[in-house]
Amino acid sequence: MLLSVVIVNYNVKSYLEQCLRSVCQSKGLTLGKDFEIYVVDNHSVDDSVEMVREKFPQVKLIANKENTGFSKANNQALRQSEAKYVLLLNPDTLIEADTLRKCLDFMESHPDAGGLGVKMIDGQGRYLKESKRGLPTPETSFYKICGLCKLFPRSKRLAAYYMGHLDPDQTHPVEILSGAFMMMRMECLKKTGFLDETFFMYGEDIDLSYRILLAGYRNYYFPATRIIHYKGESTKKGSLNYVMVFYKAMEIFAEKYFSKGKYKLYIHIIRIAIWLRAALSVLGRVLKKILLPVLDLGISYLILAFLSFAWPALSRDNAFFYPEIYRQAILPLYAALFVAGNFAWKAYRIPISFKRTAAGFLSGMAAFLLLGALLGSDWQFSRFMAVAGGFFCLGTACLFRLGLGKFFRKSFPLSTRFRRHYLVVGSKEEFLRVSHILNQEGVAGDRIHRLSPADAPGSLIEQTEVNRIGQVIFCSKDLNFGQIVQLMGLLRKTGAESKIIAQDSDVRVGYKF
Repeated sequence: MLLSVVIVNYNVKSYLEQCLRSVCQSKGLTLGKDFEIYVVDNHSVDDSVEMVREKFPQVKLIANKENTGFSKANNQALRQSEAKYVLLLNPDTLIEADTLRKCLDFMESHPDAGGLGVKMIDGQGRYLKESKRGLPTPETSFYKICGLCKLFPRSKRLAAYYMGHLDPDQTHPVEILSGAFMMMRMECLKKTGFLDETFFMYGEDIDLSYRILLAGYRNYYFPATRIIHYKGESTKKGSLNYVMVFYKAMEIFAEKYFSKGKYKLYIHIIRIAIWLRAALSVLGRVLKKILLPVLDLGISYLILAFLSFAWPALSRDNAFFYPEIYRQAILPLYAALFVAGNFAWKAYRIPISFKRTAAGFLSGMAAFLLLGALLGSDWQFSRFMAVAGGFFCLGTACLFRLGLGKFFRKSFPLSTRFRRHYLVVGSKEEFLRVSHILNQEGVAGDRIHRLSPADAPGSLIEQTEVNRIGQVIFCSKDLNFGQIVQLMGLLRKTGAESKIIAQDSDVRVGYKF
């Protein structure tokens, strides 16, 4: 056997299906003769195992009874493989039809290559800088942790973590490969050993890449082929668990290789920096969670307080002046009801939904008016003021959300649900098939539009804007990998989601917030 492809899966059934389809459709290689596929499932609860058994009977499935971690799961398959080369591949990836053939040809022509990585792009067609990385020495790690790597992305020294000085469109020897796509020579692995099972998840690719170098081989970055990596879909990157596991992996690697001699003191500093960065990451996620509620509470109170002064003054009627108790108790209560309404309507979820936001504020307004009706006349707030203030607060909240969505789109993306139309880029045959799938999901036929692949480069943006398209579905039967990537890049200007659907599949995968 020439190649063993090893995919470790954990609760990403839809991505796994598309990944397997892209691998099975590789050109120039025959599944079962030239290459084999192992899927190691870490006790998924989303029917991944059943899907593989039903749709991909030719795949060698290892179904674990518990989540053993990334390293142990990969090693289970590696121990069974007798192939000349192995490929560790994430389930949330899509490869080009000739990716495997090109990579194998490169490995065959470069006997010094122990490992090989490719150019990775995300679900919107953007280059992922972790496609090539440098060894995270204490110095390199320090520049990464303190942010200098990001400030000077092309510096050979300060951006060594991502080897930013190297052209991403040229083949280069590099130090560290990404575990999302890591092709290796089995002869090399027998010298280095398999993945270090001390790493539960993250860091094992860095460790193995370094051991490949120590064994006298080279790691290569090979951009002659690309893969889409829906970064983060196979892990919950927003969770506290991710932050702790990721930074713990960095600490394990640093302690393993740089904890002696001249690095001993330096590594203690790095360890402190790692945990400080982890704490800041957790704090950032907490602040992201509370930012909108705090903004709604504070801004709503300020608007209501301003109106409580402005309205009586404009009316020139002293009877409309409110005692201080309104600003101390009644107005904060009104603002709190807005926040409570938003929580009730789940308006603080990402992506931001203006529909849910409006429902939350209107619910708070209704609750306040009902409460006012139950109070005595001495405590009643002007209904006109309450309604006017409520709409002012709603409008201001929407403006703030619009600003956050425009300037901080990655952290606070705006929902495209108000753009409920779909655009299918593909042949008439695929359009009818996809339309049937959407109809079964409750999408009306008049909200599904078609664009032929030939017209897509020139008309995609116009069609998306004119028809209020919220989701564009690319049919991989009618578009090759390069065409899809090019069109996804255009979509970034529109805010519409991009999805890919494979032939004979009813599963759509793609970028999502």
